[in-house]
Amino acid sequence: MAKDRKIRMAFAGLGSRHHGMLEVLSWTGLADVVAVCDVYADRVEYTINKVKEWYPGVTVHGYTDYKEMFEKEDLEAIYISTSWATHARIAIEAMKHGVMPAMECGGGNSLEECWELVRTYETTGTECMFLENCCYGREEMTILNMIKHGYFGEVVHCQGGYEHDLRNEIVYGRERRHYRFGNYLNKCADFYPAHALGPIMKFLDINNGNRMLSLTSTASKAVSLHAYLEKERGENYDGTDLKFKEGDVVSTVIKCARGETILLTHDTSCPRPYSRGGRVQGTGGIWMEDNASIYLDGISKKAEAWEPFQQYMDDPKYEHPLWTEFRGSGVKGGHGGMDFLVLSAFCECVKNKLRPPVDVYDAASLMCITPLTEASISCGSAPVAIPDFTGGRWFEKKTPVVSKYALDDVYPERYDIKPKTENE
Repeated sequence: MAKDRKIRMAFAGLGSRHHGMLEVLSWTGLADVVAVCDVYADRVEYTINKVKEWYPGVTVHGYTDYKEMFEKEDLEAIYISTSWATHARIAIEAMKHGVMPAMECGGGNSLEECWELVRTYETTGTECMFLENCCYGREEMTILNMIKHGYFGEVVHCQGGYEHDLRNEIVYGRERRHYRFGNYLNKCADFYPAHALGPIMKFLDINNGNRMLSLTSTASKAVSLHAYLEKERGENYDGTDLKFKEGDVVSTVIKCARGETILLTHDTSCPRPYSRGGRVQGTGGIWMEDNASIYLDGISKKAEAWEPFQQYMDDPKYEHPLWTEFRGSGVKGGHGGMDFLVLSAFCECVKNKLRPPVDVYDAASLMCITPLTEASISCGSAPVAIPDFTGGRWFEKKTPVVSKYALDDVYPERYDIKPKTENE
């Protein structure tokens, strides 16, 4: 494929998330959106008009059946932001048609679904990327760069979570046609582990010299959504007395083959400021997201005293070179720029037929956390084994993909970083 030719791409799932990503993709200049699909026809019609606005001159077709779309369209890639229940099945169908899928974040429905993703990739040879944008956050990439350069020594423990007040989105799910409502009403699990676990897997070389062995998960009582409905809608609203099953706070501990531990928190039903609760602790120091601080043994100026992490992010010695380059050229895109980077990474893989930075084995490992936490919680926080989706190859280092978007290592030669002038 000529380097300057745009890839032919489809969008499936046309709810709130896709609108921002559709526009951000247009800014990359790497793809044309030639087909869109959703079960709701009004969303299809609306998105066709947006494509015409953001991708002038591109002919776009609309569908309400993704299987029909795959049969009729000549596609190279598809972005999937449908409900959690359908991410995997659409990705599997895409791979069978030789179309590389980019799956948005979300947990899996079952272990079998995760295994089918892996088997389909191994049968078809079509790559699949889990589109975890937080892997490309500035903080997370700075930490990744510092880990790879040994500033944290040997990492022993990581924490993170999805800590986000989503009460309004959840309880109005029926009116807004949002899938969280049904999940929270009927299941209890960590529904959204990847924002924290995606970057942590790269910090700890999961599926690339390390693996997750087992987990235990515990859920608190479920009362916050009822209290919110009672306050917002009153006792006469037909949903006020619904009994939500999802615990207000779900805590999960994961043990890794090399001995590291991971603590995940899912906290979306209580009033709170947003946080991903990041923490990395090693023999050389510790980073804490919530207090925006770091302490490095022998490097921090004062013993046993926090330093602002911002000064490390602003120092090219510590900042990941992708972000040094990105800031130099002008940060753009949603979620502080990481949406632009993750879409650019995906498009590079499609154009150059590369293994993606978050590949199908990583996708299965991330998605399986949801059904496994559900199983552990339902059995009184019992330990549950985490499958090895690599088929025993986890301890073997993957063949490096030398790319500016790589997450398994850092390749400084891939970046165009202009030296600062005296006035900057």
